Amino acid sequence: MKILVVDDSGGMRDLVRRAVASSNSGDHEFLEAANGVEALKKVLTEKPDLVISDWYMPEMSGLALLRAIRANGSNVHFGIITADSSEEIQKTATDAGANFVIRKPFTADKFNEALATLN
Repeated sequence: MKILVVDDSGGMRDLVRRAVASSNSGDHEFLEAANGVEALKKVLTEKPDLVISDWYMPEMSGLALLRAIRANGSNVHFGIITADSSEEIQKTATDAGANFVIRKPFTADKFNEALATLN
């Protein structure tokens, strides 16, 4: 699976990659973007199977990215990562078309559970 990891923190992108790679979800090819604007371009040109995006980022939030992707007609699988634990965030993300929301701190098991729902 080709996975685009989107976060303004390089360290967090690395943590997400390692958590997904440590899950029992198979082999993956990873792409990265440092913000939503960069990610939108990659979604349209690289055609990933899954986007995993932070919620809060400068330039374009994860929610704005998700909405822009859907507005461009893409049904790519999309997951949000957030430190916010409110049910409102979960509902807003899923109403916008997110397949899953994972709260920080996360584990490989959380990604394993989330990725299993995509099949």
